Amino acid sequence: MDDYLSEIEFAGLISRIKRLSDEILYSTRDYYKTVGLDIEPNWHLIFLLLEEYESMTITEIAQELRMSHPACVKIINKMKKKGYVTTRTDDRDLRRQLLELSEKSKKELPLFHKHWNAGMKTTEELVANSPHFIKELKEMEIKISKKSYKERTLNNLDLR
Repeated sequence: MDDYLSEIEFAGLISRIKRLSDEILYSTRDYYKTVGLDIEPNWHLIFLLLEEYESMTITEIAQELRMSHPACVKIINKMKKKGYVTTRTDDRDLRRQLLELSEKSKKELPLFHKHWNAGMKTTEELVANSPHFIKELKEMEIKISKKSYKERTLNNLDLR
């Protein structure tokens, strides 16, 4: 399935990654709607974090997911509006607001996990012929965290 982005190889790589991400995101959203789940794809990891740690601040979640604070606030507000997340004041530090899964979330988690597990199987199928994909992705993330794409591009710029 070649198209212009495929043909131009590295010049189209970032756009292809974005396109693939969008395609999976929209398809997952459609899947959730089809099976009657009232959640969004980008809530999955927040459910998992709060399930594991029980309570976290928005800043802690944003740091853990390497997500911007405003993006995290936006997602959390949608989750609160749907009744999946509650907020309470930290007993030790009254300035800190701790997020926790609501009773509604805890009740729904077993069902959500069934669907998330099916999604993980789908992802595994998609990369089955690329056994080093996850390792290579991690290496790329590490490289970008050490030296940004911007810095690398400025270093590669030839102004002669």
